Amino acid sequence: MKNPVLILHGALGSATQLDRVKTSFETQGRDVFSLNFSGHGGSPFQPDFGIEQFTEDTFQFSKIHRLKQVDIFGYSMGGYVALWFAKNYPDCVGRILTLGTKFDWTEESAAKEVKKLNPDKILDKIPAFARMLEHRHAPADWKDLLGKTANMMLALGKAPLLTKAILENIQHAATICLGDQDDMADRSYSEQVAGFLPNGKFILLQNTQHPIEKVDLKNILDLI
Repeated sequence: MKNPVLILHGALGSATQLDRVKTSFETQGRDVFSLNFSGHGGSPFQPDFGIEQFTEDTFQFSKIHRLKQVDIFGYSMGGYVALWFAKNYPDCVGRILTLGTKFDWTEESAAKEVKKLNPDKILDKIPAFARMLEHRHAPADWKDLLGKTANMMLALGKAPLLTKAILENIQHAATICLGDQDDMADRSYSEQVAGFLPNGKFILLQNTQHPIEKVDLKNILDLI
C-alpha cells in the first residue's frame, strides 16, 4: 500500500492554492493531506516564524492526523520545509518531491527576493495581487505576513539551513524538480542539491514556469 501524500505550500501560499494538486493525487487513489503553515491561509501567527516553525507545524499536523509515514510534495518553500522535516523527523517521511524550490540562499539573493515583498509597491503596481493575498490569508494581516516572510528570507540568506553537510545525511529518496522557465530558483544549485542527497535526483521539467497554477501536473504526478 502506498503512503499517504502530504502537500506543503510555498511562501505566501496556502493549502487551498494547491487544491488542484491535491485533487490530482487523489485521482490516483492516494490519501492526500494539506495544511496551512502558521500565518498562512487564515492560520494564526506563532511567536516564531520560519522554516523551523513550519516544520513543527508539519509534525503536529502529522500527529493529529495519525500520519506515521508520508510521501511529501513540497512546492517552492514547501520543498525546503520537506527536506528540513525529513532531517528532523526522518521516521515520518517516505519519499520527497520538490518543485520550484529555491535552495541558493545568500545575503545577495535574499535581498533580491525581499525587494518583491514591499506591500506599498504591491498595492500600487499589482493591486489584484494585494487583494488576493488579503483574501487568502484573512484574518491574518497580509502585510504582516510579507514582513515576516522578508525577515525569514534575510535570515536564510545569512545562515541557510540546508547545507551540504545536512543534505548529505538525508537518506530519503528525493526528487528535485525545476521548470526550465522558472525564474525563482537556480538550476545549477538545484542540481547540486540533488547531488548532495544520497538518494537524490534532479529532473528539469520542459515548458514549465514557477507558478503552480501554470504547471502541467501530468509531469509530476508519477514522480512520487
